[in-house]
Amino acid sequence: MTYLYAIILAIIEGITEYLPVSSTGHMIIASSFMKIASDDFTKLFTIVIQLGAILSVVVLYWKRFFQSFDFYFKLLVAFIPAVVLGLLLNDIIDELLESPLTVAISLIIGGFILLKVDDWFKSNEIFDKNNPTEHTEISYATALKIGFFQCLAMIPGTSRSGASIVGGMTQKINRKTAAEFSFFLAVPTMFGATAKKLYDYYKAGFELSGEQINFLIIGNIIAFIVALIAIKSFIDYLSKKGFKIFGYYRIILGISLLVIHFFIYKLSI
Repeated sequence: MTYLYAIILAIIEGITEYLPVSSTGHMIIASSFMKIASDDFTKLFTIVIQLGAILSVVVLYWKRFFQSFDFYFKLLVAFIPAVVLGLLLNDIIDELLESPLTVAISLIIGGFILLKVDDWFKSNEIFDKNNPTEHTEISYATALKIGFFQCLAMIPGTSRSGASIVGGMTQKINRKTAAEFSFFLAVPTMFGATAKKLYDYYKAGFELSGEQINFLIIGNIIAFIVALIAIKSFIDYLSKKGFKIFGYYRIILGISLLVIHFFIYKLSI
C-alpha cells in the first residue's frame, strides 16, 4: 500500500459507507485494480478506517446518543443477528471479500431492488395526522428484523446501509427514519467488525509498522470528513428523491465490472 492508495480507499469509504451502494464492494473493486486486495494489511485497513465513518455519525447525531437507554437497547437487539451470523460464517465471508465477481452480481441485483423499492413502500411516506408515529417509530421487534436484513450485507456488494434501510421500510418506516436508524446501527456493527479484525490480525502474529499506523490514522481522518458530508447530502436527497438514482448506479457499475472482467481486464486479487 502507498499513501495515495490509502487516501483513495479512505475517500471511497467515506462516500459509500452510508449510501446504498456498498462501501465494501467499492473498496474490493478499487483494491483489486490496485493489485493489493489480497494483502493482509489492506484487509485490515478497509475495516479499521470504518472507525472514522462511525465517528461522523456520533458527531452529527450526538444528541440522539444521549436521549435514553431504550435507544441503546434497540441498537443492541438489532446488532445481535450480525454478531451471531458473523461468527458462524466468518470463513465464508472472508472468501467472498476477495471476489470482485460476487460484488458485481450483488450490485446488479441490489440495483434492481432499489429501482422498485420506492414504489413498493410508497405508503410509508404518507403522514397520518391521526397517528403521526406510525411511519417513524421503531419497536424492539422492528429493530430485530432490521438487524436480520443488515446481515444480507455479509455478501460483498449488497450494502449494509441499503439492506438495513430497506429492512426498515418493510416494517412501515419512512425512508428518513429507516436511514437514520441504519446510521446508528452502523456504530456497534462497524465497531465490532473493527475490533474483531484487529484481534484476528494480532492473533495471526502480524505487527503494524510505523508507516502502516500512519496509513490508518490518515485513512480514519479522511473517512471521517468525507462521511460527514456524505451523510448530510444523502439524507436530504433520500427524503426528497428516493432510491432510483442509486439503483441505476449499481446496475451500471455492476455490468461495467462484468464487461471489464470478461472482455477487457481480468480482475484478480
